[in-house]
Amino acid sequence: MANADETIFLWINGLVGRAAPIDETVRFLSSDYLAPVSLGLVLVGMWFTGEGQLERQRRQIGLYIALAAMGLSSLTVLIINSFYFRPRPFDGIENHEVALLFYRPTDSSFPSNSAAAAFGIAAGVWGVNRPLGTALLVVSGLFALSRVYAGVHYPSDVVAGALIGCAVAFLVFRVRSLLGPIPEWTLKAARILCLA
Repeated sequence: MANADETIFLWINGLVGRAAPIDETVRFLSSDYLAPVSLGLVLVGMWFTGEGQLERQRRQIGLYIALAAMGLSSLTVLIINSFYFRPRPFDGIENHEVALLFYRPTDSSFPSNSAAAAFGIAAGVWGVNRPLGTALLVVSGLFALSRVYAGVHYPSDVVAGALIGCAVAFLVFRVRSLLGPIPEWTLKAARILCLA
């Protein structure tokens, strides 16, 4: 009897092949391009937008936090993967055919690095702009779910990745106060160089 994680995975992945338009949409959603590029474009937009100097500076500091959360989330996943390796569903589930809509990654399935990075960015943005951050959390959630549907992650992989991303973003917000004026100084330097 498969554990609950495998059972949920097999149910979600078992939907592949029932509707070709959904499969193609998920193939596009789960790619290494759509969600990451969309999140990146939102960050670029945050850097250059904002009504008034204070709001713009707030968004720019939010961008620093989001990028730091993304990087530290990926580092956390790397550290976990150095101690624990979980095979991907297409390698780890015996006696079941996994429908794969994605290439065959060779790194550990748990936790999902893509989910950790996406949720790190989304939670970082949420900390400075609730509506935009909420939209990015939805995008990150769809991205994570699509990776399960596409056959490259178990549900617990993406849930753990999402929790890591959100927790790291929260910690980065807490640590920011310890950094004092360093983010403001870098913003002033960027303004002098006409980069902000």
